[in-house]
Parts: sequence; structure tokens; C-alpha cells
Amino acid sequence: MARVGSGSELAAAILLMLGFPCVMFAAIIPSLWFFVAAVAVTYLADQYLHQRSSYLINRLAKVRAGLSIRFLVRQLLLVLLLARMGYAEEAVFYVTVACLLGFYGLQAPHGAMVTLIRLRRKLPVATRNIDLSHVRIPDAPRPGLINRSAEKMLHLDVFSFVGVVIAIETGANVFAYAGLGLTVALAVGYLAVLLPNLRGARLPASPEKVLAGIDAWLREYRPTVMLYFSGSKDSAYQVNMWLETMAQLGGRPLIFLRERNIVPQLGNTSVPVLCVPGGVHLMNLDLSSVRVALYAANVGKNIHMLRVPTMKHVFIGHGDSDKLASVNPFSKAYDEVWTAGRAGRDRYALADVGVLSEDIVEVGRPQLAPIKHWTGKPLHPIPTVLYAPTWEGWDDNPGNTSLLLAGENIVKRLLNSAEPVRLIYKPHPFTGTRDPRAKAVHERITAMVEQAAAARVSEPRWVEEAASHAADQAAARAELQRIEARLAELSGAARVGRDEAEESRDSQADPAREAETAKLKEEWNAAYWRSFGWWEHKVITGPEPRLYDCFNESDGMVSDISSVVSDFIASGKPYAVTDSAGLGEAEFKRQNTAVRAAVILSNSAVELDELLTAVADRDADPRAAARHELKEYLLGPDEPTSIEQFDAAVQALAAKAEARNAGVLQRLADAEQSPGLDDTPVG
Repeated sequence: MARVGSGSELAAAILLMLGFPCVMFAAIIPSLWFFVAAVAVTYLADQYLHQRSSYLINRLAKVRAGLSIRFLVRQLLLVLLLARMGYAEEAVFYVTVACLLGFYGLQAPHGAMVTLIRLRRKLPVATRNIDLSHVRIPDAPRPGLINRSAEKMLHLDVFSFVGVVIAIETGANVFAYAGLGLTVALAVGYLAVLLPNLRGARLPASPEKVLAGIDAWLREYRPTVMLYFSGSKDSAYQVNMWLETMAQLGGRPLIFLRERNIVPQLGNTSVPVLCVPGGVHLMNLDLSSVRVALYAANVGKNIHMLRVPTMKHVFIGHGDSDKLASVNPFSKAYDEVWTAGRAGRDRYALADVGVLSEDIVEVGRPQLAPIKHWTGKPLHPIPTVLYAPTWEGWDDNPGNTSLLLAGENIVKRLLNSAEPVRLIYKPHPFTGTRDPRAKAVHERITAMVEQAAAARVSEPRWVEEAASHAADQAAARAELQRIEARLAELSGAARVGRDEAEESRDSQADPAREAETAKLKEEWNAAYWRSFGWWEHKVITGPEPRLYDCFNESDGMVSDISSVVSDFIASGKPYAVTDSAGLGEAEFKRQNTAVRAAVILSNSAVELDELLTAVADRDADPRAAARHELKEYLLGPDEPTSIEQFDAAVQALAAKAEARNAGVLQRLADAEQSPGLDDTPVG
């Protein structure tokens, strides 16, 4: 019950579970209108839970109380009601039983048709920006036929219920016959409409032909560098952060994914995207032209690509931090490990996990280019502080996140600061996914920030500011609506009904569209920050605005040990990091390079005044020089640019792969030309 979701879902779940006993009781009594009311409650509660994709629906199916069973039980209770109302010996009773059994029997061919259509339209791959014109992929069936098809089919029994109830109330059996006939006729009609979609011309080519088409495209495109990624849909940010970098590389880049649910989460890119869920299909693809494979995460499915010897394998990660994940011993499996700066190299040396110094290459962090450098003074009349805690992690180490022990203290002190401060709260997207305590703290912090924002609305100073900015904010909100509508149009979101196969067929690279999308996103970001006051506290939990946009809007940051801290250092702005594990400032700095120029917070967060002083007055900031030195140590030099360093590393490693492959071919040729051993005995 705790996992049902919202309060409204919990209420619907209770009504559903209590509704069925009430339906049975009403049929036994019998009470027609009590029966009608109870049936209506179960229908509405069931429908609501399905629309919300409630966890309870899944659980009911696991305990053999799935959707079709619930409908069958209702129909059986309708038959019971008829019997108890004195119709057991009348023709209408037998017709009702026969029609409902026939209707239930039609569920099997209906389910089989829908399943077959879905399976045949599920290609062995999903793609973006890849020409599949030589592979037959017809339009998808109308979404009304396939989406939630079981619910649509089962709900046709409503006509039977209405007809039988009216017949009982009026004594005119013709209403029952009409309702029952309509249910069966509509069910047969549903099957008739589905049937043409099973014709060969309406189904995509076979998996073998699709894979052959992908191999033909690979031979034509001949990708040279690949970004390989596997993970849950919630981890899509880990691949999205590399899309722009991949687009800027020389050669012919390719994004290679392993899970279908990542594809819809991808950001806009013109780089070809190939998703191959099946390991066998992957192993049979022609990837002979790829020379460098880049890995953004250490996951089990990496082994499927690491087995290929003709390419060099590089771990690039999805952030540079002092977390243990940044020195994972699995990194030994790669030919090279690329870090942002010298700190990454030293981190591996200190960890002594078997990654050799000669296998580490410092390439900077190309993603940090959008981060603006600090001007030395607040952007607005009052400073803005970003609180961006990381998530609770996979274990219960108190140093994982500041949320549990310090989060509320940090937020309270910022909201109640002697000098006004604006707070932006942007938690990690995984927050609360493992530990319910973290979710509870996050919800309390959200409530605190929203309450403080509402309180500012009535304060005289902010009322005056709001009045002076009202017109500009209204214009910004109108601009947001315009931009969002255009972005939806460009992304194809306005076109409904396309399934994955159709998306793969139609999603083609369009440089003009990509350029317009990038421009619109910049305009969206500017309009977003103008749409509310620079004094208004804000909770930001979605992907937009991006974390780096929040960096640019902030004058200082509070965070935890994560790549967020290393990235924020690129701005040169003051920052604070929480020592939630209570190591003490000296030990905390010794263990974590990125905090050496930070204000170190205890769980009480009493040290926040130091950060606020540095944010408000550059001359009162004793750590500015240390931050500048730490920036180069962590992230590398400003020149050459990170993207230039990264591209040069790709080209150098590709050359090594070419040399290795040429050497193997030469050795094989030499072996073929060498005479075999003489088996003649020596004597």
C-alpha cells in the first residue's frame, strides 16, 4: 500500500478492493441500485489506477487478480444478480450467460492479434538519424487500436451491464438483448478492424532483413568512433552529457545504446543513434570500421563490446569526482582511462587499483564550455545560492549525501539568512529512489522552499519589485509557451501515434532543425529565468533548466562529493561542501581533492556565513586564488580547449588501433607464408 503513490491513488485502491465485496453482497441480497453503485465504483477506481499506471495494478496481476479476471468477476456477479432477481429460469438469463461467455472467449483472439502486431512491429534495433528507407517499415496502426487495447476491449461489457440493469428495472428484456448484442457486435468489429494490420504489407520486414539493412548502413557510413552506453532510463543524463561532444568530433561518430527506454530520453542530436538490445545481434553487427569505443558508465553489458579487439576501448565516465566510482577497479578492462585533469591521474595512483599512469590521458571536460566564469559580484541585487545535493547512493554511508543529516539545516539557514538570499534547490534525479528517508527529506525541503517563496510574495520590498517586473515576466511566460510549442513541433512530439518502428524510420538528421532547436533552447533558458523574479526561491527537479544553467544563474553553490562540485569549479565561484560523515576539515580535504578550496560545512551548516560573505564581496573571499589553482588541477588547462584535447586523444588512439590491426594482419600473412614444421624424425 505504501507504494501505491499519491493519496488519490490510495483512495482509489481502497475503493477498488472494497468495491468487489460490495458488488457481491448487492447481488446476493439482491439490491439493484446498490449493485449499480458498487459496480460503478469499481469501474471508475480501476480506470483511474490504470491511467495513473499505479503500482497496485501490477501487484494485482501478480496475485491472479489481473484486469481480465476483475472484469470476469463483475460479469459473473451480474449473472448472480439475475438469478437472485428471479430470472434464473427465463431466456434472458441463458442469453446473458451465453453472450458473456462468448464475449470472454473473444478476448483470446483479440489479445493474440494485438500481441502479434506489437511483436512484429518491434524491430531488433531502434535508431535515430539512420536511413532505413531500404527496409520496409509501414505506418503504425492507429493508436486507438493498440494503446491500452485490453482495457478498450473489456470495457465493451458496459453495454451489457446497462442493458441488463434496465431490463431488470423495467421488466422489458429487449434492453438486455440489445445491450448484450451490442457488446458482442462491437467486440467482433474490433477484431475485424485489427485483422488487416496482420497482413504482410502492413508489417515491417523480418528481423533478419532489418539487421541486414543496418549492416548495409554501417558499411556505407563506416563509423570510426562510438559512444557506448547501457543503463536505466533514469540514467539517460549520463549519455546526454556527451551528445554535443560527440557531434564535434572529427571522423564519423556513432551513439550506441543497449536499452530501448533510453532512446526516447535522448537529447537532440544529429549524430546517428543505434540501439541494439540483443547481445547476439550486437555480436553479429559489422563494426569493423570503429576504431575507438567510449564508455560513459561501468556496467555489465560493456563486456559485449569490450570483446571486440579491432577497436580501442576508453572509459570516459559521466563526471569527474572524488567518489569511489571514479577509481573503479573495473577500469583496468579498458585500453585507456580519460580524466579531466591531473587530479584524475593522481586519484588512480593513490587508489592503486591497477590502472597504470601511462594508460591515463588528460582530456579536460568538453561539457563545461557553457559554464560562464565568475565576474566577482552577484548577478542580481541579492545573491543566489544553488543547493545541489547528490543522491543517497547504494549504501548507507553518511558521506554519500548531505540531505539526510544536513539538508534541512542548510536550507533553513539560507532561507533565514540575515541578508536576503535567493535559494535554488536542484536535487539529483535519483534522490529517494533507494532510501525512503531521503525522499522524505527532499519532500520536506521542497515544502520549506515553496513556503518561503510564498511568504516573500507578501513582503513589501518584494511586492514592489514584483509590480515593476510584472510586464516583463508576463512577456517571458508568453515567450516560453511559444518556444515550447515550436520545440514540440520540431521534435515531432505533436505527432501522436508513432511507435518505435515508425520513429526509427522517420527520425532523420536535419542540421537546420538541430541549429534552430539549439537556438530555441538558449532562448527558452533566458525566458525561463525572466519568467519569475530574481528574488524568488525555486525548486527545480526536471531536466530543464539544465544543471549548468543553474550554475550560471547562481553566485555560489552548496553540494556534496560528486562531479557537480568539480564541474562548478569551472565557474570560479565560491562553493561549500558538506562533511556529512564528520571526518573533520583536515581529513575531509585530504580525502577529497575537490573540496580543497571549499567552505567545509558541518551537519549543522553554521559555516554557511563564510560562503555568503564570499559570494557578496569578492574582496572578502580568501579562497579565490586556491579555486583558480584547483580548477586547472581538476579540469586541465584552458588552452588548448577541452574539445580540442578530446578530439586529439580520439585521433591518437584511433591511430594506435589502426597500427594494431595492421600488425595483426601482417603477422597472419607471415604465418600463412611460413612453411610448416617438418614431421620427419631426426635420426
